[in-house]
Amino acid sequence: MTADNEMDIKEAFQRAQKGHNNKAKLVASLRSRYNKLEDKTLFHEEFVHYLKYAMIVYKREPAVENVIEFVARFATSFQSPPKIEEEEQQQEEDEEEEEEAEDDHPFLSFIFNFLLESHKASSHAVRFRVCQLINKLLGSMAENAQIDDDLFDRIHQAMLIRVTDKFPNVRIQAALAMTRLQQPMDPDCPTINAYMLILENDTNAEVRRAVLSCIAMSPRTLPKVLKRTRDIKENVRKLAFQVMADKVHIKALTIAQRVSLLQQGLHDTSEAVKEVVCSRLLPSWLLRLDGDIIELLHRLDVENCSKTALDTLKAIFKGIPTDELLQNRLQLDNRKLISVDSLSCENVLYWRALCEFIKAKGDDGEEMLEQVLPDAATYADYLYGYLKAVPLLSEEQRADFNQLELVMTKEFISQQLIHLIGCLDTNEEGGRKRVLTILQEMLALPQTPSSLVSLLTEKLLTLIPDDHRCIQTVAEIISDVREPIMEASQPVDENESRRQQVQLAEVKVRILEAKQALEDCITAQEFSRAAELKDSITELENHRNQVIQEIAESSQPTDKDKEVRTEKNDPETLLRCLTMCAELLKHMNMKTRIGPTISALMSSLILPSIANAHPAVRNMAVVCLGTCTLHSKELAKTHMVLLLQIAQLDEVKIRISALRAIIDLLLLFGFQLLSDTPATQTAPPSQSPERQDEDAEEKGDVPEDTAQSIVVMLSEFLDNEVSDLRTETAEGLAKLIYTGRMSSAKMLSRLVLLWYNPVTEDDTRLRHCLGVFFQLYARESRVHQEVVEESFLPTVRTLMNAPATSPLAEVDVNNVIELLVELTRPSALMKPSTNTEEVCVHDYLAVRICGEMLKDPTAPEVRLYAKTLGNLELSRDETVRKDLQTLLQQLVQVVKDRVCLRALEKVIHQLVDSKEQAELLSATALQPLDVNADEAATDDLSKSAKRPKRGQRKVCTTKGGRKPSRRAESSEESDGENVPDVPVVRPSRRAKTAALEKTKLDLNTLINQEANVS
Repeated sequence: MTADNEMDIKEAFQRAQKGHNNKAKLVASLRSRYNKLEDKTLFHEEFVHYLKYAMIVYKREPAVENVIEFVARFATSFQSPPKIEEEEQQQEEDEEEEEEAEDDHPFLSFIFNFLLESHKASSHAVRFRVCQLINKLLGSMAENAQIDDDLFDRIHQAMLIRVTDKFPNVRIQAALAMTRLQQPMDPDCPTINAYMLILENDTNAEVRRAVLSCIAMSPRTLPKVLKRTRDIKENVRKLAFQVMADKVHIKALTIAQRVSLLQQGLHDTSEAVKEVVCSRLLPSWLLRLDGDIIELLHRLDVENCSKTALDTLKAIFKGIPTDELLQNRLQLDNRKLISVDSLSCENVLYWRALCEFIKAKGDDGEEMLEQVLPDAATYADYLYGYLKAVPLLSEEQRADFNQLELVMTKEFISQQLIHLIGCLDTNEEGGRKRVLTILQEMLALPQTPSSLVSLLTEKLLTLIPDDHRCIQTVAEIISDVREPIMEASQPVDENESRRQQVQLAEVKVRILEAKQALEDCITAQEFSRAAELKDSITELENHRNQVIQEIAESSQPTDKDKEVRTEKNDPETLLRCLTMCAELLKHMNMKTRIGPTISALMSSLILPSIANAHPAVRNMAVVCLGTCTLHSKELAKTHMVLLLQIAQLDEVKIRISALRAIIDLLLLFGFQLLSDTPATQTAPPSQSPERQDEDAEEKGDVPEDTAQSIVVMLSEFLDNEVSDLRTETAEGLAKLIYTGRMSSAKMLSRLVLLWYNPVTEDDTRLRHCLGVFFQLYARESRVHQEVVEESFLPTVRTLMNAPATSPLAEVDVNNVIELLVELTRPSALMKPSTNTEEVCVHDYLAVRICGEMLKDPTAPEVRLYAKTLGNLELSRDETVRKDLQTLLQQLVQVVKDRVCLRALEKVIHQLVDSKEQAELLSATALQPLDVNADEAATDDLSKSAKRPKRGQRKVCTTKGGRKPSRRAESSEESDGENVPDVPVVRPSRRAKTAALEKTKLDLNTLINQEANVS
């Protein structure tokens, strides 16, 4: 090749580094030169020679990125553009055209071969650039471009290897390079399989994001992408929702998947993810449904997920301008109501959501609300008419699924209509009274479905401002339901009726006989006898009339006995009454004391229902009892034993209700509730657990037997096979410990073991509750950290001594130790202690661990303890350090394991060197800052700052003992290096610009230097 041609290639690479150069012109110029050459081999070699300078640079320098982009454009420029007309005319010559096409771009084949030979290089920079170039080459080709099958297979195999590379950036580029190699219709496509494996198992979030961005959607890949919407990283979840919005039709998802997506997305902890759901996912679904919101609700199961549907509607309304909200309103009649025949689950839920959304606007939405909702009195009559039409099914009718489904739909619509009461304008007295009257009548009607009683009572109580009036109103309704006024229909006694009829017949016969005898006497002119018979006939007729009157009286009751109150004790009636009572007690202010009316309800309704045979009645009675005792400490003392018995003996659901009541009472009144005399004062939370125990023993307020029995019962519940009872107990104990009502290292250890136990792996609520509790509790105060520190050794002993058959044998002890160490770090406190004389919690822990190791230096857990000592964040107190050094020296003499010895010696060196390091760091902190200091001093400082002693706090860097974040490890610029945060004077804008120019990489220096050497 001539020197001129060499300069052309070199000049092209030099110009390609500059972003402002037109790469299309460079490509055209170099391609023109290439086409004129007969022997392409030297050009290929020279081109690759200059390309290697860019491929050895790992950092994403602008100059290198420009060169890579230029190479990709130049290589793919040899492909001829697609010609559809020629393909149609020359279908028979396809094979010849393919061969000619292959011959037309030998340079592209050469570049691919060179890259595939280099993908196994030991340098991660070269592997990264190889995958990046292959990605750009394949991405720059036309949509209908074709490559040789052998080349396709080679690229495929190479990228499948590179997606398992050690470096995340290499895996990212390899995954992107395989985008056009995937075959979604092939069930055994290796690319799809690799993508799904990466989504499930890759630890780097950016790699998972890269795969999400390029994976093809199919029935196989859809579940994997859906799972990424619950990814631990915010950016991955955000991209997953974007992919679902752009690539997946709403009809491709099941109802459960749609509901799950909306539920997770709208309640995500990240605002960015919520924004994507509101601005991308929902508009995408609506676009595919022609903007019909009611149709979108049809695609969701609104009856079983009404809350998610409401959140979805509110998110949609937020994106609609205020003027358009009323344009999208439902077809309301002239009364501003939906006709009863047109009511459906979807449109009534839409109506409710729209009214609540406008109501939330406050004064700005009053005029709009008047256009979509009638006045209170009109709506009350409308609601009353619909609720009365809801049929009450018998047991036989409930067996018919169609009838049951119809009634359940009507009940759901009724619930939404009742919720709309909260949007009515009840300031006007007449309308409010009408609504109250309707609600009271509906609660008193026996035809009202039981599922609506709670909601009706809640809306009724919100309209009555005074607690005492609320109590009186609900008590009257309960009295009407429990003892309704009924007509006295006495049962007719058949024997008595038959006796009266016989008696009447006898009298009639005797009257007839007497009249016949009278006629005979008159004929015989026996007038004296006739006079006697006449008198007897008169008496018999009077007797007959009396019997007739008695028969009439027995068949028709008198006015005095028409209305009689009869007490009803059937399970349905009791459940309705108890439901109203429970809602009343929830609504009452905690400061409202128990009055005569509530006491009467307690004695006549709640307590008798505790012993009812029906489980639902007993459960609601326990709820009422537990809520009622919260208003009176004396009442709580009286019924605490009853609640404890129920918590141990009844059905699971009722036991859980009793357990909740017990926890609430202990949270409100404390364990002093169990004392005979009221407790004077609880120990302040700032005191240590030991001090609290001492104070409790000194006061003697809490009877130890009763309190201990409750703790034992709760501890037994933690081992219960019923997951709901176990979860409720764990949550209750977490509340008691966090609020300071209980301080027990042993119980905290039980909770840690329960959290790690594989048995609770599927109990999401339990895991989430305890996970949040541990972090909040330990970071709250130093006293809490001391409790965690006390639970360290018991927890580790339990795990180490667990038999092979126990689920705890599967727990990773290292993970548990890391958690407890992190929870007890002084730097983890939300409000670090200002008392510098306090001994660090990790110092206590170090002494405990050393003592445990000295007990048995040959135990298998000694290695774990030695490793833990190196992770502790020890204080700088000289006395503590000397004591630790003494203990460690003793350990070194008795421990024989080499791994343990190395770890112990490392800790000893840290303790010895800590004083010198502290002096060095304090000296550098006191020195005046010199921006122009020599580089040697800066290097020394950076070295000392880069390698902090393990277990100590870094003075000028990040928190001591913490591992660098995964994002820092995988960043493209740092490559795993930790740059210390050395305090410097903030430079000016001009200095920043000059420094930025100096840091820019220029490949020309390397190229010229190599040319001069050659």
